[in-house]
Amino acid sequence: MLPGSPLTPWLAESVVRLGASVPFAEAAALLAHFTGVRVGAETVRRLTEAAGAAQVAVETAAVAALERALPDGPAGPPVQLLSVDGAMVPLRGGVWAEVKTLAVGEAVPGDGGPRATKLSYFSRQTDAATFGRLATVETHRRGTATAGTVVAVTDGAAWCQGFIDLHRPNAVRILDLPHAIGHLSTAAQAVFGPGTAAASEWLGRRAHALRHGGEETVLRALDDLAATPGLGAEARSAVTAVGGYLAARREHTRYRAFAAAGYPLGSGCIESANKLVVEARLKGAGMHWARPNVDPMLALRNLLANGRWAEEWPALWCQARAAAHPPRPRRSAPPPLATPAPAPTPTRPPSAPKPKLVVSGKPTADHPWRRSSPFRAIP
Repeated sequence: MLPGSPLTPWLAESVVRLGASVPFAEAAALLAHFTGVRVGAETVRRLTEAAGAAQVAVETAAVAALERALPDGPAGPPVQLLSVDGAMVPLRGGVWAEVKTLAVGEAVPGDGGPRATKLSYFSRQTDAATFGRLATVETHRRGTATAGTVVAVTDGAAWCQGFIDLHRPNAVRILDLPHAIGHLSTAAQAVFGPGTAAASEWLGRRAHALRHGGEETVLRALDDLAATPGLGAEARSAVTAVGGYLAARREHTRYRAFAAAGYPLGSGCIESANKLVVEARLKGAGMHWARPNVDPMLALRNLLANGRWAEEWPALWCQARAAAHPPRPRRSAPPPLATPAPAPTPTRPPSAPKPKLVVSGKPTADHPWRRSSPFRAIP
């Protein structure tokens, strides 16, 4: 049983799986509909969060074991796709927190261009350094270190580059093309105005050039735009910022060469992951999460999205039971009773010396002959 649960193992697993998929009240209703067993939404919440915490513990222990043993990873695919990004979730108290997610898969050719297959995910609500370390449990499983080529498509954020530096420093780094075009749109609207024909015309020409090998032409166009006569300081600052952003990522915008190599140019897989893994369960109407309960739910969401629920549930179950029923400390054996000292052996007093019976050949008074005898003659 899970902590405090009178349910059978199968029902407990069903409760947790439903609680990880839909809101807790809906999960309770579905359980009653399909099994006839009625539990409250609070019970679903408690069991789901306990199981999720157990899965977090399992994965954290796996990372620690990898760090101790430093084993060789399994063989990775010829071309692996890797992407990371963040999504915001609501916490109690009206605050928001960023959940970081890794999506990793294989890039294969498709009719409409390269596509991602065999995707799996890892998510945590934590800082970038901790996330990079904990995600080792998934990058090791997927053979990121041994893959032939790793293509890392991200939005260019510094923490994303740090993640790539940690897990595959020689990855082919690609700035997500829609993200790059979004920056160009910011520059165009700052100069020509939002929604204007001039902004659309300028953006269309530069986006086409960027996609087809004209990244240097685009950078020059941004310089020219910033030098537009009469341009306001705010607009000039916006254009200059866009130019600096793309110039710093020049090597990540060689889209014609990337496309020719069969690499994906967009990070649609991680955008989908944010919706599938995180937002579909943690960002519903009226939801506000206690911070300690975010990672447990994310761990269960990863299991579902990765298709590994049946594979990993037994270890999760054992961890949850161990957490609920820790082994009792063994009682130490009582100290041995003091062995009493052996009683002293009583000693016999020395016997009196035996009287002499014969002295100088004559019997003494103690000699039996001198004692009265029934046969002695009566005088």
